[in-house]
Amino acid sequence: MINKVIGMKKFPEDFVWGVATSAYQIEGAWNEDGKGLSIWDEFCHRGGKIANGDTGDIACDHYHRYKEDVQIIQKLNCKAYRFSISWPRVLPEGRGRVNEKGLDFYKRLIDELYAHGIIPFVTLYHWDLPLALEKQGGWTKRFISDAFAEYAEIIVKSLKDRVKHWTTLNEPLVIYGAGYFSGVHAPGYKSLYKSIKVIHNLLLSHAKAYHAIKSISPSAQVGIVNALSPVVPETEKDKKAAMLAESYTQRIFLDPFFKGAYPSLIDKKLQFLNRDIRDDDFTLMKNTCDFLGVNNYTRMVVKKTFLPVPGFAIIKSKSYPLTAMGWEIYPEGIYRLCTWIKNEYGNPPVYITENGAAFDDVINDQGEIVDTQRIEFLKSYLSDVHAAIQDGCNIKGYFVWSLMDNFEWAEGYTKRFGIIYVDYATQKRMIKHSGTWYASVCAQNGFE
Repeated sequence: MINKVIGMKKFPEDFVWGVATSAYQIEGAWNEDGKGLSIWDEFCHRGGKIANGDTGDIACDHYHRYKEDVQIIQKLNCKAYRFSISWPRVLPEGRGRVNEKGLDFYKRLIDELYAHGIIPFVTLYHWDLPLALEKQGGWTKRFISDAFAEYAEIIVKSLKDRVKHWTTLNEPLVIYGAGYFSGVHAPGYKSLYKSIKVIHNLLLSHAKAYHAIKSISPSAQVGIVNALSPVVPETEKDKKAAMLAESYTQRIFLDPFFKGAYPSLIDKKLQFLNRDIRDDDFTLMKNTCDFLGVNNYTRMVVKKTFLPVPGFAIIKSKSYPLTAMGWEIYPEGIYRLCTWIKNEYGNPPVYITENGAAFDDVINDQGEIVDTQRIEFLKSYLSDVHAAIQDGCNIKGYFVWSLMDNFEWAEGYTKRFGIIYVDYATQKRMIKHSGTWYASVCAQNGFE
């Protein structure tokens, strides 16, 4: 029952408020304590790939400063913290030998979270594939699904007593789209053929990991985190392109888990382009989401192209105000997504696992970061989350991206998403005005 208070948007009593990060973006310690190399370690050091030649070698030094960061999360009044585990930190070769020092880091982090009353939401894969596995073909080869399930099994056996919420993969759309189709992310391929293979292997990896986790910890909640955006045609002539885009970027990572098949609009093309697909793969995939993680920032505007695959192109629209990433601020999109999921997929439990904005934050003469734009962004998106809940959407929680400024992939350190400011030269943390505002939201379970 939603508690309605005049002047306040109140959320359900069991609503989970949190913040989110990922391992490569904050941990640093890229070659310490037996950690193996990841594809991002190699990609950044290749040169010419990241703004200003930045790397995640040090990032926010969270590996050494995690206790301070957990104290900040507590100051923000957050119930939960979503973070990822670095696969090569635990398994330097991707399979086989466990690096106990790497595993111990996550045990210490989780102990610290519990000591401060914070629930861990653990992501098993946020893009940092062990380089040793990439050299064997990585996500382009079917074997990777077994390697990922083995990795999941090792982690869950070690942490099952203290972790009840697991997500397998973060944003498979971006893994295949940016890593294998456009090449702007590690490992940097530009291949339609490879990207189609990657899609299926990611889906299969989630399914196998789901079953592995459930066999060890039957009561655990296991989901996947998708990058979801409402798809909008540029003109009336682009409606077919928008339907294709929705299938290739949204439905493709939902239909197999909820309907046991690829989206009907592109099924034949995918089967033709990837001869590794087996009929029983979809039996394995179906009903493998206890909840769905939704990462939403903006909308996707598309136009038709003459190439039959994929048959659409994403365009840079500027119809709405933009963030520092050049992304449109489109809060109604999160409402549209949640109601679409409710209607299309049977209203599964949903966590908004990432939502936030990059702006050009500056420290003023009083030593404060007055990021009013970010507060307005969060307030507008949360208002639409609230409206979706009132209209029956099964939304269980919300995580701001991000806890703190960090390594923003191809953009290096040029973009700041945090509600905590990080001075990278000194590693000093400062709570921005948005962080203070969000702390009050978490404390009140709502906002004015």
